[in-house]
Amino acid sequence: MGDRWETQLRKGVVELAVLATIARGETYGYRIVEQLQRLEGLEFTESTVYPVLTRLARDGFLAIRAEASPAGPTRRYYRLTAEGERHCRALAQSWRTVSQTLSKLLEGALS
Repeated sequence: MGDRWETQLRKGVVELAVLATIARGETYGYRIVEQLQRLEGLEFTESTVYPVLTRLARDGFLAIRAEASPAGPTRRYYRLTAEGERHCRALAQSWRTVSQTLSKLLEGALS
């Protein structure tokens, strides 16, 4: 049961994790995967991150530019659009609220 719960939790936070990574500066898909794989609990794979990037770009939250790669295929670089910045801030605020409330609940501070 714990594995299923963790899987669902990770599915729920992948969008925020990807946006927060890109908010630190323009970057390409594989670098996002590498950065998230180094974070405990957020070890997302390419098969998780790339569909999210595609959806976020389609929804107008990301701008993309292509550049020749020193090795391999052309790299697609992602950056947040103004709408993407607003969306990231809104998701982050929602996460903070839920996280803080749940922490208080777990600590017995809420009745």
